[in-house]
Order: sequence, then structure tokens, then C-alpha cells
Amino acid sequence: MAPMIRRLRVIHSTRYTYDRPVERSVHKLHLCPVHDRDQRVLSHTLTIDPRVTTMEFEDVFGNRVTRFEITAPYTALTISADSIVELCDADPFAFAKEEMRPAFPPVWMPWEQAIIAPYVRPAELPDTQLQALFDYAMSFVEKNDADLMETLFAINLTLFREYQYVPGSTNLATTPYDVFVNRRGVCQDFANLFICMARLLGIPARYVCGYLYTGNVGASRAGSDATHAWVQLYIPNIGWKGFDPTNGVLASLGHVRVGYGRDYTDATPTAGTLYTAAAETMNVDVTVSEVD
Repeated sequence: MAPMIRRLRVIHSTRYTYDRPVERSVHKLHLCPVHDRDQRVLSHTLTIDPRVTTMEFEDVFGNRVTRFEITAPYTALTISADSIVELCDADPFAFAKEEMRPAFPPVWMPWEQAIIAPYVRPAELPDTQLQALFDYAMSFVEKNDADLMETLFAINLTLFREYQYVPGSTNLATTPYDVFVNRRGVCQDFANLFICMARLLGIPARYVCGYLYTGNVGASRAGSDATHAWVQLYIPNIGWKGFDPTNGVLASLGHVRVGYGRDYTDATPTAGTLYTAAAETMNVDVTVSEVD
């Protein structure tokens, strides 16, 4: 079967305004998409106003990062990234059809344990909350006869079907337990809950930040053109595979990967430190379109 190819253009613009001049600030960006076997970056242009000198490097998670510093006073900052990527995927379910199906619980060799350690440590929550989340995760294992893949598919679909997508209902301080109890949130919250459940089951999980192409029919799916978050799970003998609990699907030709990490803070699109006590207003505009 010949692989499917899709080319997408992502334009991500962020504008900050301040109520008083900012004397100095330092910024870090994750805006350049991942370039690998399944996703090729054909072009990437970054524009920053006011003009600055940038430095690029690869962080410990393999993300491409841009860093810059502003030392002259300013009251507005605009950061725009324009990228064209080519996505390649023959069949997102192909890995689940292999005869060597991974078993539950997964068994990790000592050297593997050292590498996956950051991705199997759950969120630091009270014991009672972690126990409740573990029991919830184990209920999926029991319902699916300890079949690892069926368990993961079931969790992905349940978070999509039984949890409400409600913009503004949560914030960066919302915990996986909060999402579990309230049964609502946004893509970041569903990703965090899935990650916590997977880690409690001994399955390495990492946060993925990127974009979702919806064909501009956002009313039919949760989340239109915007930054998006989903999960990658490390499955024995298969590798990292993407699950999108916000939409109940596996990550495929509509998901543009930009950054990975233990959580949102490792891969946030824009982050910075101001050395002035100024009130900040941020506006973000994202468009994702298909190109020939």
C-alpha cells in the first residue's frame, strides 16, 4: 500500500502588548515543526518585531528551539511563524495489526528504565487522587482482558466520548484529577489525563504540542485551526505512537508535530521572562491549510 501524503501550511502569529515599556526580556520558542521520517519541513520562516538576533539549538527532548533577548524598551512584540510540512502515513493502525502484539503489563529492561524514567513518573498529586486515577486506568485493563492495545484504544475513545470539550473551563493549574472528576476540559487537559493514566500503568507517555488540520470545519470536531495537544505512548517493539483523546483518533495526516516533552512546559510554543512589572495581553492567531 502506497503511503498517503499531505502538505499543510501553518501560520502561527502571537502578539503581546504591555501597559508600560518592557526594559528587558528573554524568550524561547517552539514553533518549527519536527522534521523526521513521517513529517518533513519543506519551509519555515520566523519573523519577529521588534527585530532581534536569534539563536537556535536542539533541546534535550530533540525539539528545535529558538531563543532571543530584547534589551531595548518596547510595548509590543509580534512573533510569526510560517511553515509548510509534508506528512506521510500509510496506515495509522498498521502497528496494531502486527502478530507480535505487546502484552500488559509491559516489561522494561534496566537500561530502558533509565531512559524512560521521565515519561513514567505521574503527576505529583495526593496519594488518594493517584489511587483513584490508577483504579480508573485499571478498569480499562480489566474490561479489555489485559490486552494492551485494546486498553489504550478504549481510554482514547472514552476520553473523547465521555468528557466535554469546554474552552475556558480549565487553566494551566488544572490537574489530571480535576479533569477526571469534572469530566470537562480542553485538549491539553485530556492529554494530561491520558498521560497520567498511562504512566500509572507503566507505559511511557509524553506530551505533544502541535497543530490540528480540520479542513476548516471546526464545528464538526473539537477544536478548529489552533495549537493542539495530544499524547505519544511508547509501545514495546513498536515505538512512540500518537493518540488524540480530544478527537478519539490516532494521530495521522491532520496532526503537525512541533514539540515533545514531559508536559506542556517542555514544549510550549512561546515562553519568556520579563524583567519589568508590566501587565501583558496576548493574542494568538493560527491557520492550518492544505497546499498542493
